[in-house]
Order: sequence, then structure tokens, then C-alpha cells
Amino acid sequence: MKKIAYIEIDTHAEIAADFMDLMNDSKEFSVDYYFSERIKHRIETRSENVFLSDNSMILDQLKTQKYDLIIIGTVHRYFNTLLNITQKYKTAVIVHNLNFSKVSRFDLLKNIFKEDFIYRLKLWWKEGLFYSTKVYQKTNHLLVLDKTFSSQEYHFLPLFYTKSIEKPLNKLFTVVIPGGVSQKRRDYQHVLEMIEKSEGAKNIQFVFLGKAIGEELESIKNIAEQFNIIYFTERVSQEDFEMWMKKADVLWCPIQEKTTFFSQKEIYGKTKMTGNIGDAIKFDKIAVFPVNYTSNLDFIVSENENVVEQFYELHDLQYDFQKDYSKQVVLENLENLLQKLI
Repeated sequence: MKKIAYIEIDTHAEIAADFMDLMNDSKEFSVDYYFSERIKHRIETRSENVFLSDNSMILDQLKTQKYDLIIIGTVHRYFNTLLNITQKYKTAVIVHNLNFSKVSRFDLLKNIFKEDFIYRLKLWWKEGLFYSTKVYQKTNHLLVLDKTFSSQEYHFLPLFYTKSIEKPLNKLFTVVIPGGVSQKRRDYQHVLEMIEKSEGAKNIQFVFLGKAIGEELESIKNIAEQFNIIYFTERVSQEDFEMWMKKADVLWCPIQEKTTFFSQKEIYGKTKMTGNIGDAIKFDKIAVFPVNYTSNLDFIVSENENVVEQFYELHDLQYDFQKDYSKQVVLENLENLLQKLI
């Protein structure tokens, strides 16, 4: 049996949880997980192969074991430590922002002064920010979570599978908009405009499934009395998130075309994946995306000019997620990839 280490001491707890969920059923690989306290707190597990770790501990922990492959879940901090790991061991790194992974030292230096100056200065001074690109260069394999991004350079890491969920029987047709309610990554102004100008929207329940603050919260409150709108002013728990995702008839994903990571321009669907694709797969839902979002996935539907009427048309649209995204199929694809990487 091959032995793998999975390191997540930074950000993406949900990706680590998806990997763990799949690999718990693997008979070909055993996996040890090294999580920071924050990540470990967000993943419900009592597994003996989960170890508390951090930037100061991980190198010593890896010395005591022998792994066929080490997977690094996020390279957005601790660049000096992660570079050390990629130089010593056979590694694979998950890339979340393709442009950031190739950014030059000169651009990194410029970006330090653009925002979050104190935090970014700390990344440069204490965590080896200028080694960021080198981590991606020195690793043996680069992994992406969206098959659209796969190429000779990037291996597609299959993690999302469709859970067995009964189709909802809602009194009101329910459209769920998953994600933090912020104009930065999703166009909520567009969403509210579409709801306000459509008479048919009064017969739909809209769920803004993420914490709403600031201007977005005030805008939602302004129309909430006229329409069936559910919103949250605190962080949505995992239990509530899953409950509403299961109840959704359709997902509405108003992804902004352009965003930034570390002041580096990224484009959703081209250099950056949206987690809404994983949401659609996991919960067996058709998802409506903006016209400018590039996707060849059959369960991703481009938004029409009258999107509210489009929701009604999609109510009975069926897609067989189990064919390509059953747990057995995805696990088999994941194991085949890991065998190639080792």
C-alpha cells in the first residue's frame, strides 16, 4: 500500500475534507494528514492519521516518516517552508490561482504596497514571499481542481462526487445563491436588479447562502419585504449550508469575470476555479452561470436575459450526475492519478 501525506496548514479546509472523504474508502493508499489547528477545527474527524501541525513543526514531522508522495493543499503562505519540502520530497501542489503561481518577484514587490501592507510585509520578511513562484517550479506535479484547466502542465485532481440526495419538494420554487455575499467575487447588484424587475420573482424563494454585510446587506434588506428572500448576517454553519443546498431547485452563481489574488489579476473559469462547480456536483444541482463564464460542463447553464423565467424552464431539467460523479467513479479516477504521480 502506497503512503501519502496531505498538508493543509493555511486555507482550504473544504478541499482537504473532500480529499479525506474520498481516500477513507481507498484500499490502495494510506494517507496521513497534517493540519493547522484552524483547519483541524473545521474538519470533523477522529481519525488517528490526522496530526496537528504548523509552519514550525511540519519539517520535523515529515522527517520521521517515509512517504511516496506529499500533497500540499495551499501555497499562499509559509513559502520558505513549503519550498524546503518541495526540494526534499516528491511533491504535488494544488494551484488555486494560476496567475499568482507564475508572478514575478518584481510584481510581488509592487503588490506588497497595494493593500494589506503590514500583512504582506510579514509574508515577505518572515515567510519567504519571494519564494512563492519557486515552490510551484520546484514541485514535481501541479494539480488543478477544474478539468477545464488540465494540460500537460496541470493534472486534474478529481475530488467532487455527487451525494445521494432526494429531489426537493418545496412549497416555493427555491433558488440558492451560494457563497459569501460580497460584490468582490460575485455580482450581487445584478442579482438584485434581476429580482426587482421581474414579476415572476415574487413566486420564487431566493436564498443568499453566505454572510451578508455592508452595502450588500442593506441592498438585500431594501427589497426583502417585497420578495421571498432569506439572508444571513452571521457566518453560515456547515449544517445550514448543506440543508439549503439540498433544498435548492436551481443554483444561481453570478460569478464576477475578473478578480484578484494578492493584487494579481485572475479570471474565473480561465485562471481561477469557482467552488460553485464543486457545489453543483456535490448536491446534484443545475447551476446558472454568467454568459462570460467559459465551461463545457453540461450542468452549467449560461444565464439568459430574463434569468428569472429561465429558472422556471430549468425546474425539470435532468442531468445524470451519478454517471460521471458517483463516489466510486471519482475515487477510481483519483487513485489512477495518484498512481501516475508516484
